[in-house]
Amino acid sequence: MQATSAAISLNVPDVHASVRFATTHLGFTEAMAAEGFVSLEHPTAGANVIFLSVGLPTFKPQEIAGAAGQGTLLVLVVDDLDSEFARIAGGGARVVTPPETEPWGERYCQFADDNGLIWQLVQWVTPPE
Repeated sequence: MQATSAAISLNVPDVHASVRFATTHLGFTEAMAAEGFVSLEHPTAGANVIFLSVGLPTFKPQEIAGAAGQGTLLVLVVDDLDSEFARIAGGGARVVTPPETEPWGERYCQFADDNGLIWQLVQWVTPPE
C-alpha cells in the first residue's frame, strides 16, 4: 500500500476546545472546516488531526460514535522537551504529567485539553546506565 497522507480523527464534545488547544500551544493550523468538523495540520509533524462533533450523523457506524478520550494519547516528538514544557505550561495549559524520563530513554510530559484529550510530548534521550 502507498498512502499519500495520514490523519487521526477524534469525536469530541467541543470541537473548538481541542482546536484552540492545538493551535494555541502546539503550532497546528486549520486546514479545513465545516459544521461540526475541523481538520488541523502541523508544519512539521506530517499528519493531520481531525476533530468531529460527537453525534454527527455522517459518522459511521453510529453504534461507536462516542467521544474519544480515555486511553487516547496524541503524541508529538520534539527536540527540546523541557523548553516546550515550560512554554506550554507557562501559557496556561493544564499539566497532567510534568517532565519525567523512562528507563528506556523516553522523556515525556503530558497536557490535557478541555475535552480531556491527553497531548503528550516526547523527547528521546540516552537511557541511564
